[in-house]
Amino acid sequence: MMHTDQTLIFDADDTLWENNVLFERVIDGFLDWVTATPAEQEHTRALLNRIEAANSATLGYGATVFRQSLADCLEQLNSRTPTSAEQARIDDLLTPLTSRDVELIPGVADTLAALADRHHLLLLTKGDQGEQQRKVTESTIDHHFRGIHIVAEKSVDTYRQLTADLGLDPGRTWMIGNSPKSDIAPARRAGLRTVFIPHEHTWVLEHAELGPDEATLQLGTFPELLRHF
Repeated sequence: MMHTDQTLIFDADDTLWENNVLFERVIDGFLDWVTATPAEQEHTRALLNRIEAANSATLGYGATVFRQSLADCLEQLNSRTPTSAEQARIDDLLTPLTSRDVELIPGVADTLAALADRHHLLLLTKGDQGEQQRKVTESTIDHHFRGIHIVAEKSVDTYRQLTADLGLDPGRTWMIGNSPKSDIAPARRAGLRTVFIPHEHTWVLEHAELGPDEATLQLGTFPELLRHF
């Protein structure tokens, strides 16, 4: 069924462009450096997940917080503060993450161009303001959006406030993203309709169970949006 003249709100990281896979590559390098066996890798990854969960709750998201999480993990493993050489090693591991160009997910550019001709497009992303704005600007697709909103967290209140501020009709507004925790569940609780596009590298802390919901459309790829909108 084709929906016309809707408001479509898009997540950014791992919906429009690759993101978490870059962090995963850094983690792989970190684990190769600080562990010697598969069992140690499993233990260290679980420890890092716990540290990331705690740090994201208090410090937010992005490369700077991720660097702190890696350093905190190393400190707990060694029961001491990382040396300057170890901090430099962490910075070297982070270089591909902080210097890499934005890589759009296949089909995103053409799909957004087509959707922008018949819908109102908005972008809603969470994380560090400067870091997310850099990615938005470098993506070269920012001109398709009538508004770009960078927030510290995506909660039910975030969606309710955005809906109220922009005078959106929840029944004609769709949140589109890859994260059950940040994009789908809170948007649904705020009364919006949702489109879930899973990504194989979605951050483990963004995982959540999604029950059956007729107001959530699940698609396999981004270009499939054109069949519905």
